[in-house]
Amino acid sequence: MNYILASASPRRRELLAKCGIYFDIIPSGIEEKITGEAPPDIVMELARQKAMDVWKNHAKNGDVVIGADTIVVYRDEILGKPEDEEEALNMLSMLADRTHQVYTGVAIIHGTSMKTFCERTDVTFYPVDRQDLLRYIASGDPMDKAGAYGIQGTFAIHVKEIHGDYNNVVGLPVARLYQELKKDMLV
Repeated sequence: MNYILASASPRRRELLAKCGIYFDIIPSGIEEKITGEAPPDIVMELARQKAMDVWKNHAKNGDVVIGADTIVVYRDEILGKPEDEEEALNMLSMLADRTHQVYTGVAIIHGTSMKTFCERTDVTFYPVDRQDLLRYIASGDPMDKAGAYGIQGTFAIHVKEIHGDYNNVVGLPVARLYQELKKDMLV
């Protein structure tokens, strides 16, 4: 069976490799369109859009296409990737000493069937002083990440606790993905 990851994310690539399956990487080229309002609906729809784009344009018979999308939510506000350092500072300042949610939607397409699911993880940060935030932002790390942080990098020192799947926060709930693939006899 040939697997295709419809994402250019290096973090998703690393996580999917942990499943022990070999896959090709073909990022989706679509412009994402948010059609839902609730975070689980939004990430599942975006994952579906990415997977469908790759499936329609690149998949061959028998391929399994996996799309994913991750968002960070605080008090019903979606925090995407920051546009600049000021926005990164605002996001991280808002999340410091508080709990927020990370949602990842996953879409799996094989043949004529499609399955989607969503995982949620609650993340709580310690209080973080301005100097630590500015140092982290200067590293450039937050600029390509939803919510302006990567839990797997140097910002990990500010994570007080998580409830849920750690890998979901990184960008792909691999345990759930593997179980879903296994359930459908795709591994």
